[in-house]
Amino acid sequence: MNKDTTMYCSAYIRDVFFCEIGVGISANSCLLLFHIFMFIRGHRPRLTDLPIGLMALIHLLMLLLAAYIAKDFFMSSGWDDITCKLFIFLHRFFRSLSVCATCMLSVFQTIILCPQSSHLAKFKPNSPYHLSCFFIFMSIFYTSISSHILIAAIATQNLTSVNLIYITKSCSFLPMSSSMQRTFSTLLAFRNAFLIGLMGLSTCYMATLLCRHKTRSQRLQNSKLSPKATPEQRAIWTLLMFMSFFLVMSTFDSIISYSRTIFQGNPSLYCAQILVAHSYAVVSPMLVLSNENRLTNPLISMYERIVRLDFLCW
Repeated sequence: MNKDTTMYCSAYIRDVFFCEIGVGISANSCLLLFHIFMFIRGHRPRLTDLPIGLMALIHLLMLLLAAYIAKDFFMSSGWDDITCKLFIFLHRFFRSLSVCATCMLSVFQTIILCPQSSHLAKFKPNSPYHLSCFFIFMSIFYTSISSHILIAAIATQNLTSVNLIYITKSCSFLPMSSSMQRTFSTLLAFRNAFLIGLMGLSTCYMATLLCRHKTRSQRLQNSKLSPKATPEQRAIWTLLMFMSFFLVMSTFDSIISYSRTIFQGNPSLYCAQILVAHSYAVVSPMLVLSNENRLTNPLISMYERIVRLDFLCW
């Protein structure tokens, strides 16, 4: 492998990456434990609790695996071919599950919040079953497109080898023929366009519902009624933030990936892609937790009691 195709990440990038991974593991662990605690306490689960809990588990496993692989970014672990194929494929597999789970949550939330007059309302009774089948099918399809990793990923035995695409210090990708590269690029583009397009449509529909709620709230305010935000509005706002951040990060990741194909061997782009690829798994649980009333309301009440007690003691 020549000098231009190897990656150099500074100690600063290393510290930022491990800090990102640590925050993500902590946030997803808190989100997953919160849903487990709610289930054990016997609270009535919301329809979105299962997709969110599943997504937190997927992100937690993906970040734990990324933390293990990251050690090989900065110091060679001496992996063999089987280890390289296994870890790189599993990481791609969890990323595939993350995208599919996010898409499922987006569509599921859209079906739940749609009015009864909408054509989507007829899917409400069987939506968990249909979306579970959709999630399984898309996960298999999404992962199958990345199955070439099982062939292309190899251990880097000779640092002077040319034309190898760098992954970590121990692992590299074998170069593909132009026809195979075009085929996989087309499949990847179709895969990303379909799922991101579906999430984009769901987000636009949510924005339309939010505008309708806002107009209705203004009418209620003019009628001297309470303009307080409804649970539906808060759910829509949460989903909009969720999906908007995902779409921005996915677009940014696609741009960096395309730039890497043009500027092959650019280590700065690879370092940037490593950080961007895991940003959604880090930020998404914090967005959910910050808008989870079952968690924030008790914390706010506890804080108010502590402040009141301090004031009385003073």
